[in-house]
This record gives sequence, C-alpha cells and structure tokens, in this order.
Amino acid sequence: QVQLVESGGGLVQTGGSLRLSCAASGRTFSSYCVGWFRQAPGKEREFVSGISWTGTNTAYADSVKGRFTISRDNAKNTAYLQMNSLKPEDTAVYYCAATPTWGRRVAPLYNYWGQGTQVTVSV
Repeated sequence: QVQLVESGGGLVQTGGSLRLSCAASGRTFSSYCVGWFRQAPGKEREFVSGISWTGTNTAYADSVKGRFTISRDNAKNTAYLQMNSLKPEDTAVYYCAATPTWGRRVAPLYNYWGQGTQVTVSV
C-alpha cells in the first residue's frame, strides 16, 4: 500500500504560480512512477504530467507543456508539480497517483490515489 497526500492548492490569479506537493508513505516510494491528474466539474479526470521512478523521464499533456514542471525527491518521499502561467482553464481538483509502470496516462491504470487538492485560477 502507498498512501498519498496532496497539498499546495489554492486560489491564484491568471498568470500566477502554485506548487503542488504529493507526500507518500507506506511502500518504497522510489518503486513507483507518479502521475498528476486533474478533474474539472463535469469533465473526466485527465492526465497532466508523469515522472518515472528516479525522475529520469517526465511527460506532460500538451495543454501544460512549457508551463508545468514535475519533479520528485525520493529522499523526502515527495513529488511536486510546479505550475506557472496559470490559466482559468487549469481550474480543477488535482490528484497525484502512483503506478509501478512508466508511461501510463490513463487513470484506471494507477494503483494509488491521493484525496486531491483544489486549484482555482481567477480571471
């Protein structure tokens, strides 16, 4: 079992920045790839970004490429999502998730999930 807890969400103006954190406990964090997903009201949960076990590989949705940066610190059992140049369309609940396999962009393929953190970007 891996327990994940997100933090860092909040209300920010268009063009602002936030850094989300995903703190893990339980099994060895470095054995899992981490994904960030988001879900806006009335929409499906969508892939935002992913990072491999040691951080060598990263992936981004086209909608956030160049604005968001994913990273991880295995010594702290924490993954991060730095979000810059935020837009109103980035408003959603953001979730971190863990999977033992790299390259997954579909939510059902992730084994463990956090409770989510709300990000709201005002115009």
